[in-house]
Amino acid sequence: MIHHFLKREFLVFLCIGGLAAAVNFSARVVYNQWTDFSAAVILGYLTGMVVAFVLMRFFVFPQSSQPVRKSMVFFVMVNSVGILQTFAVSMGLYYLLPLIGINHWVSEIAHGIGIAVPAFSSYIGHKRFSFK
Repeated sequence: MIHHFLKREFLVFLCIGGLAAAVNFSARVVYNQWTDFSAAVILGYLTGMVVAFVLMRFFVFPQSSQPVRKSMVFFVMVNSVGILQTFAVSMGLYYLLPLIGINHWVSEIAHGIGIAVPAFSSYIGHKRFSFK
């Protein structure tokens, strides 16, 4: 299993994923001006997902011979697991951090960690299903 993460492809995946995560995070900050934190986390994730799909299709998995429509379906399925992970971690930390004395930047810390959690599971899912 570890050999999957020791390839150039995984490094490029992390870079592209990092860019999509920055879009996700930034979009959440913007959406949070009009909606509550939990809805903003979901909307930010969906915005980052669109960016991630386009960039991953062309830069991480360019050798994919799978039709775009099929890749999109699997991409959404894999990211459905990722959004659950992100949401659970973000919301859990959002409520936990103040309880342990962290009262500044709570939404940013919670969401940043939540975004990072599904990196490994998403890579495997996208490699095996979305862009095979």
